[in-house]
Order: sequence, then structure tokens, then C-alpha cells
Amino acid sequence: MASCSGDSRLIQFFNCRLVRDHRLVEEDLWVRNGKIINPEPIFFDERCKAHTLINCEGAIIAPGYIDLQINGKLQGVQKVARGLVKSGVTSFCPTLVTSPNDTYHTILPRIPMHTDRGAGVLGVHVEGPFINPQKKGAHPEHCIQSIDNGLETLCETYGSLERIKIITLAPEQVKELAVISELVEAGIVVSLGHSMASLSDGERAVQHGASLITHLFNAMLPFHHRDPGLVGLLASDAIPADRTVYFGIIADGVHTHPAALRIAYRTHCQGLILVTDAISALGLEDGIHHIGQLPLEVKQGKAFVAGSDTLCGSIAPMDECCSQVFAIEAASLHPARCLRIEAEKGTLDFGSDADFIFLNDELEVLATWIGGVCVHAK
Repeated sequence: MASCSGDSRLIQFFNCRLVRDHRLVEEDLWVRNGKIINPEPIFFDERCKAHTLINCEGAIIAPGYIDLQINGKLQGVQKVARGLVKSGVTSFCPTLVTSPNDTYHTILPRIPMHTDRGAGVLGVHVEGPFINPQKKGAHPEHCIQSIDNGLETLCETYGSLERIKIITLAPEQVKELAVISELVEAGIVVSLGHSMASLSDGERAVQHGASLITHLFNAMLPFHHRDPGLVGLLASDAIPADRTVYFGIIADGVHTHPAALRIAYRTHCQGLILVTDAISALGLEDGIHHIGQLPLEVKQGKAFVAGSDTLCGSIAPMDECCSQVFAIEAASLHPARCLRIEAEKGTLDFGSDADFIFLNDELEVLATWIGGVCVHAK
């Protein structure tokens, strides 16, 4: 059997375990033209062998992580994208916190949709400004708005919806919830967060198309047995049968107590999405830094609004948030499903993008591949 001819080089990864069908399977991985392929036609139709064989030495191969919330200075997206691959993130949504309209108009058109040897940009996550000032967290109150005129308000605020993939809003800040349906029809994921919403408020928003909760437990009403608020969406019987409510959760041991994480997992595991909510201080030492309009202070591994005890994002990279195969899928398959891109990303299925990572048994990232090209290796 001869090597395949032509420019389409075939790579065979062997001596590995693949994350497929919610378990580890001992199979080879085959890649061609940036895609994961089915090897059977290679053997029986093309009758050829791989150009390159890579011995993975028993490593786990998992889909690349997808991070829906990476805060910070969006002018530095290229630098952030190259840094993310070190923790196994192959795709992400750069996140812009509540800002003045002029900032959106200036920054959004300049965000690169393609990066060089870095994690791919799936679109921007605009976290605000349509949030509740009582749950503003690290967001500047003077920039907070409400949606009074539907899509017209959003276009005036952002300038354009073209590069936006996720909008976090508080449903009580929306005059007419029909705008949520319009956003979903335009391919934008509507996420609920920074909110004082009751459970019924959240249910109505989901019935109009909202499908995600931004950093569950943080910046929302705490669970109460008479009205569980947005947290109650995890167990609501008013969710349309064909709808999954996803929820981002920051599993850094700071934003969410491990017991709260277990409650969310046991209640609605298929909706759990690991996010870092990482800020521009990711990996920085203690001191004063900046995020959006506000200064932040990193102290003893935590980030706060400077001069306060208000948490404003995590500084834990994605690979410190995962501890099991389920967590791998919660950081890859689940966010892909939430963004409705699971045919291309979030799995190792045939035909999907060759975005994957090598892990050891402690789930430490050994290498990151994007489009069938190694962009990081220890």
C-alpha cells in the first residue's frame, strides 16, 4: 500500500485514547486538510497509507476547549488567542463588558475574526450594557442601559450586530421580549445574567429563545425556595421540550463553591459549560491592572474591582478548571452545542475541524492542534 499522493497530506495519530461518545476509546485519529476523517475509505477506496505517523505515547486526545467568556482588552485579541492555546483552548468568544456606545462602535469593527497560530475567534460576547445595575458586579453603572426600542436600541448601542455571537442581558431590562426572538433568528445566542430576574422572568425569556445563563450563581439573585430566580431554570418545567438551557459556570474554587457546582451538575448536567470568565490579568502577578472601564486588583490569586471586595473575573486558565472526561465535554461539546456549531467543533467526529488537544492522565495539556497544525507543545 503506497502513501497517498497529492497535496492533501494525511496524518495518522496512533497509540492514543480518544474522547468519543462520552468515554475514552483506544482508536487512531486521522486528519486531512484540517478535518478529522474516516479512515475506512482511505484503506478500501484510495488504498494508501498516511504521509505522517505520530506516536502519541498513550496520551488522551480530546476536542479543543471552547471558552465563551474571555474578558480583557479586545485590542489584544491576537496576543490573547496565542496565549489561550497553552491551556487547550482552540476557539473562544472575546468578551466586552459594559462600555459607552462609542467604545462599542470603535472596538467591535476592529476585533480580528482570524488569528495567527492562536485560538479561533467564534464571535464577540457582549456582556452588557443591558444589565441590572443592582447586579452590576465589575460593570460601570453609568454605562448601563435598557432595551426600549428593540433591535433599534441594540444597533444604536453596538453600531452593528455583525461580529456579535453572544449577548448577555437581564430580561427585566428588556421592554419587549420579542427582541430576544429576533436576535436568535439572526444567529445570536441570548444569555441571561447580571440580573434580578425572578424564575418566571427567566422562563419567559427562554420561551422567546434565550438559551444560556452567564456565570451561574454569580451576579444574580441567590437561590430561594419560594422563587429560585434564574438558578431555577435548571429544573424548570416551563422550558420548551426542544430547548436545552445551558449555563456557564466558573469552576475556579473562588467564584463557585464546589458544593454549588455539584448541585448544578446533578440537577442539569447536560447544560453545564465550563467558562473561565478570564480577564486580562490571567497569569499576572498581584497588583493593579485594568478591565474595561474599571481598574482591578489581583490579590492572592483573586481579581477584584480595585479598592473593593467585588470579584471581577477569574485568573484561572481553562486547564485548571477540568478534572474528568465529563469536564472535557463541558468545556468543548457543550459550548459547541450552545453555539450550534457541534457539526464543526467540540467533538472528534468524522468531518469536524481538526481542533484537538493532547492530555496526560492528570488532564494537563501537552499539545494543542488547530486545523490539523500543532500550535503549542510542551
